[in-house]
Amino acid sequence: MIDTVVGGPGLRQERRLITEVPGPRSRELAARRTAALPAGLASGAGVYAAAAGGGVVVDVDGNSFIDLGSGIAVTTVGNAAPAVVSRAAAQLARYTHTCFLATPYEPYIEVAEVLNRITPGDHKKRTALFNTGSEALENAVKYARAFTKRPAVVVFDHAFHGRSLLTMTMTAKNQPYKHSFGPFAPEVYRAPMAYPYRWPSGPDNCAAEAFSQFAQLIDAQIGADAVACVVIEPIQGEGGFIVPADGFLRSVADFCRDRGIVLVADEVQTGIARTGTWFASEHDGIVPDLITTAKGLAGGMPLAAVTGRADIMDAAHAGGIGGTYSGNPVACAAALGVFDEIDTHHLLDRAKAVGKILVRELRAIAATTEVIGEIRGRGAMIAAELVVPGGTSPNRDAVAAVTRHCQDNGVLTLTAGTFGNVLRFLPPLSITDELLTEGLDVVRDAFAQL
Repeated sequence: MIDTVVGGPGLRQERRLITEVPGPRSRELAARRTAALPAGLASGAGVYAAAAGGGVVVDVDGNSFIDLGSGIAVTTVGNAAPAVVSRAAAQLARYTHTCFLATPYEPYIEVAEVLNRITPGDHKKRTALFNTGSEALENAVKYARAFTKRPAVVVFDHAFHGRSLLTMTMTAKNQPYKHSFGPFAPEVYRAPMAYPYRWPSGPDNCAAEAFSQFAQLIDAQIGADAVACVVIEPIQGEGGFIVPADGFLRSVADFCRDRGIVLVADEVQTGIARTGTWFASEHDGIVPDLITTAKGLAGGMPLAAVTGRADIMDAAHAGGIGGTYSGNPVACAAALGVFDEIDTHHLLDRAKAVGKILVRELRAIAATTEVIGEIRGRGAMIAAELVVPGGTSPNRDAVAAVTRHCQDNGVLTLTAGTFGNVLRFLPPLSITDELLTEGLDVVRDAFAQL
């Protein structure tokens, strides 16, 4: 049994190693895990959490790690944030669940009202709640197909949209997400992403050429009158924090509007204050028809949403949308706590400040090594793409070495990228400047070891 450790912001905000990493209790849990869990459930870190809050995760051995991952952008407002905990606990004491399809409740409506207000655009909107990002994407496609009466879905290279059958099909990366799990869903087509760093003719041509290929795919190969929706991440997450070339998203949005195609912005990772705005779509000045959110929406509780134009959201027939646990009241209460935390602590501005520190420190590291090919991202969503010195060949070995050094020295980091060569940084917005800088000092040491 794991000893009780109080979490939340009250944890001592420090990097502290008192055992080897992983320690004896983490190794004990790893052995139990091997006996009880299937091999396909892999984890990045070899340490097991006992408490978390502010900018740290404390493991079962008492080691305190600086958290630069936020559970892959889930605990954006901080782990066990006070407003999240208090609202969720109060709701938990009232009732845990009734199923919104059977006996509805107010917290669901409150979350929908907030999302309708903060998502881009002043048009009339509706919101439906779900459990995961994959579910939100699946249902966004259902809404688009019901509204347009068209079958086809267009996605992009390097995309990640989930692990269900349809969203796994929409996801670009084979390993580990698609390998051996086919056959896949029909009527899903893939266009090139405007990836400036790796565009064959160079970044200056990227937006125009990628858009030309996208438009040709739809007009000449699929037929615009067969396309229900285009689904795009304003910043690609698992793909490696790829920020599309300037102007590309606006061209795609204009194209979709001209041809009656529903534009779906997958903001599962980018949404809810992560990039310094409520939604990453705002950086490019686009107003998607539908927006999906999940990860940072409820501070760690399972909650996702589709928010969008009322006429599209009203197109599905009664009873065609929903789920037993979708919009669980405790998760909804947690989401209302997230909104409180963002407003009370000015976390949109905090995300920008965190991003400035990340970029400043990573650029300083890049000046000392040829391994960092590019630093990119927005707000508190920043990545470094690692390459073999002297070129742009992906350097997975360097990523593995840096990640291992960081964990061994008390810093938790994440990787990403189609080629597995990207370090991504998603620190909680509750982290202090001092702790963030200390964590990046360890990252600096890791590069020095290379």
